[in-house]
Amino acid sequence: MRAKRTGVWLIGACGNVGMMTIVGARAIARGLAGRTGLVTELKEFRDLPLPPVEDLVFGGHETSRRTLLESAREFSRRAGVITERMLDGLGDELAAVQGDIVPGYPRQPVRHLDGRAEPLGPRATVTAIQDDLKGFADRHGLDRLVVVNVATTEPLPELRAEWESLTRLRAALDDDDAAVFPSSVLYAYAALDAGHAYVNFTPSTGASVPALDELARARRAVHAGRDGKTGETLIKTTLAPMFFARNLMVHAWEGYNMLGNADGAALRDPKTNRAKGTTKDRSLRAILGEHAGHSSVHIDYVPSLDDWKVAFDYIHFEGFLGARMAMQFTWQGCDSALAAPLILDLARLAAFALHRGETGALAHTACFFKDPYGVDVHAFADQFELLRDYATAARKAARSA
Repeated sequence: MRAKRTGVWLIGACGNVGMMTIVGARAIARGLAGRTGLVTELKEFRDLPLPPVEDLVFGGHETSRRTLLESAREFSRRAGVITERMLDGLGDELAAVQGDIVPGYPRQPVRHLDGRAEPLGPRATVTAIQDDLKGFADRHGLDRLVVVNVATTEPLPELRAEWESLTRLRAALDDDDAAVFPSSVLYAYAALDAGHAYVNFTPSTGASVPALDELARARRAVHAGRDGKTGETLIKTTLAPMFFARNLMVHAWEGYNMLGNADGAALRDPKTNRAKGTTKDRSLRAILGEHAGHSSVHIDYVPSLDDWKVAFDYIHFEGFLGARMAMQFTWQGCDSALAAPLILDLARLAAFALHRGETGALAHTACFFKDPYGVDVHAFADQFELLRDYATAARKAARSA
């Protein structure tokens, strides 16, 4: 597998998370950064034939006009983490990656000579995305490609009947007036239909609908998602099993989040905010079951925090003889520095799954997500055990092959 070439195509390549993923991988390759935060560098996974981080080839879509290097320098100035020394050492490499970052979708409508504006229909959009992916793969001689959605969160759409089966979804693609396709669904369709892996690190719809899981299996592709678990929810899914295991009744679990980056700005929209809040709260209720009382998550945009997100949680619970007690915690972390290594982990695991001929949802990646596909397991320790079991089984299969 180490002789194979793996590409990583980032939807939102010049956003903070996409940029940090690319900068981090190239910094590791140049010996400018360590591997802290990479799950796949733990001893349980080191002997799996995963594609090396150093060899990953990056490209992507981006709707803004900023370049990768501009995004990195702005991030360095506003949020730290990335040093000027690192950027000076990576300037040529980031410029080379920039050549494989193209305008994203939805693009501006096509302008005709008579002044008419004609938007790109869903089928044409899928074809255009696939053309971009094929061009990238051909230029670099890639053996497999992993498409990762790290774009800004979309508003949560209503579930549509067209999403329930692949036949109906394909028919809707040919209807230019169909209002059933968020960009994340079109990207997921384009990637899976072409036989690539698709990872949805956002709360957006992506490949979460039944029709796209059907497509993945039909095309012998894989997908994973959704909504990366990087901070507050990571702690929730670690702590909640403790309350359940001790038979303590959680009367209230209130979470308050502050975020200042582009995702935080997008969450000012109530529908987008609801999409994020839904995935953050679902795992808690799934773990606590009948022990769950009132719970809610509030997310506010605080521009001065930039990429440093802050979460405050208050847990009000009941113990023996009705004793009322409380627990509080505060979490502060650099959003993109938490997410980027997980993107690299998922790209490596998804590429490995393609190599092994797996299809459909990658349930063993549940520990990376708030709302994982293919499995109803939400406690972090149980999710991580799924990943370890997968690694053990993969090693055994390799030895017996």
